[in-house]
Amino acid sequence: MEVGKMIEAQATAATFGHDMNWHDIDWAKANRVVRRLQARIVKAVQEGDWRRAKKLQRFLTGSFSGRACAVRRVIENKGKATPGVDGIIWKTPELKTRAVLSLEKRGYKPLPLRRVYIPKANGKQRPLGIPMLCSYCTSYRRFRDGQGHCIASFSK
Repeated sequence: MEVGKMIEAQATAATFGHDMNWHDIDWAKANRVVRRLQARIVKAVQEGDWRRAKKLQRFLTGSFSGRACAVRRVIENKGKATPGVDGIIWKTPELKTRAVLSLEKRGYKPLPLRRVYIPKANGKQRPLGIPMLCSYCTSYRRFRDGQGHCIASFSK
């Protein structure tokens, strides 16, 4: 995903049928949808139905609720004010909405990490790589979608 592409994304959602706002999202419903899909993934894995589990993972990754929850999780952590290599911070509701709508299932090409050196206890410095916010959202979505699979596999 390119930086310009994210900025040009329109703030409309087919699920709402009108222009949407970050504050209009029903977070209880979005979390409920994500949890329900995760439970269905766990159930499919426990039953050994790998085709259905993979289909549900793809559905969760592309769903509006999944994308909204991923963006919300990324912007509500301690590092939310640290820009990545692209220099973008999602502070305003409009930018957050565009971020949700611009995340895509496929075709994401991450940019290289921004390298920052932080001090160690012994006085030396160590490198720290800071990715873009889109990278955080994409990796969180993939982690969350595979989380049910891991839990179901190890709980036997």
